[in-house]
Amino acid sequence: MAAQSDFFWSYLPYWVVAYGLAIVGWTCIGRFLMSAFLPPDHPNYIFRWFRQLTGWAVWLTDFITPRFVNPRFMPLVTAFWAFALRYVAHFAFAVNGMAPALNGGAS
Repeated sequence: MAAQSDFFWSYLPYWVVAYGLAIVGWTCIGRFLMSAFLPPDHPNYIFRWFRQLTGWAVWLTDFITPRFVNPRFMPLVTAFWAFALRYVAHFAFAVNGMAPALNGGAS
């Protein structure tokens, strides 16, 4: 059992970045899908939570995205960048030996 906890704690920075960016990306997709059915100021608690969790990321993406992109699609653009950044971060961690390896599978 010590090997399992050591596996988690030894790669903690990797897990935080990977899961943090995944949460932002998937929540942006959920925000976009819910915005197809709800107005932007709807009091639904899930939609409010999605907006609060991803507001900073959508704002950053809106800052760097050209103006011809419809603001309605900004959560999708943000999700793309979150997943792209997660992909780049994985390889950056792997090159520096900070990502778990996929060797020694089931026997």
